[in-house]
Amino acid sequence: MGSFVLLFPGQGSQEPEMAATVAELRPDLAERVTAIVGEDPFARVADGTRFAQPAIFCAAIAGLERLGRPDADLYAGHSLGEITALVAAGALSEEDGLQIVAERGRLMDRAAAETPGGMLAVRAERTEAEALAARHDLVVANDNAPKQIVLSGPDAGIEAAEAEAEASESGLRVKRLPVAGAFHSPLLEHVVEPFLAAMGEIEVRQPRAPVYSCVTAAPFDDDPRDCLAKALVSPVRWVEVLHAVHAAGGRSFVETGPGKVLSGLVKHSLDDVEVTAPEPAEASGS
Repeated sequence: MGSFVLLFPGQGSQEPEMAATVAELRPDLAERVTAIVGEDPFARVADGTRFAQPAIFCAAIAGLERLGRPDADLYAGHSLGEITALVAAGALSEEDGLQIVAERGRLMDRAAAETPGGMLAVRAERTEAEALAARHDLVVANDNAPKQIVLSGPDAGIEAAEAEAEASESGLRVKRLPVAGAFHSPLLEHVVEPFLAAMGEIEVRQPRAPVYSCVTAAPFDDDPRDCLAKALVSPVRWVEVLHAVHAAGGRSFVETGPGKVLSGLVKHSLDDVEVTAPEPAEASGS
């Protein structure tokens, strides 16, 4: 059968059932996240990273509860999901994970306001996407699956890349993502140190099993803080993460939710694996 892998989603995986799922399965977490954020983040998921990230973190933890909190052989999370994966593997406490996620969302929101930019999904080979990025002062932010690349950078570059794609006769397809910042790009460099400082007091324990970093596409070392901070400005090497997990024996992949984004990326990237994503309606009872 191979090794059992738990996957944890990042921003963009939100769904309407999240609030009901958390309220049903982890009402204590719903209360705690509201206290930390200062208001109910589920009611304002569409209003920015400050709200979306803690809401998705809580929904993924509730999804883990729905699964019976199983121990996996390997853990991986997409961007924000790295923190959830570290919590699930026992490297961080839920409280510390929630505090980190809330601060991460707040700082990324601040960066988006201070250095405006955006993100552009590109349906193309990696080399073609890289060439488009280079022509418009952008960077590859996410390598999600074969021909599923996301670019990030200043608004002017995003708009120019969009215009080039629309005028192209090569069939290049792009779509601007509904995010307010140039995440995973150098435009977030000024919030890396504050985020690292915010993690200074957290307790880090040995995880029960390897947790893979999207910065290195390898298991986190004994102290994940540097990698988590670098992740703000580094590309999400998701294809490489999946292949590294597969090389380590991963064959049975289960996504906690919310959403099924990662399940789709696994199916597009790996052949001889099983992928499961529980139905959200079953989780919330609605």
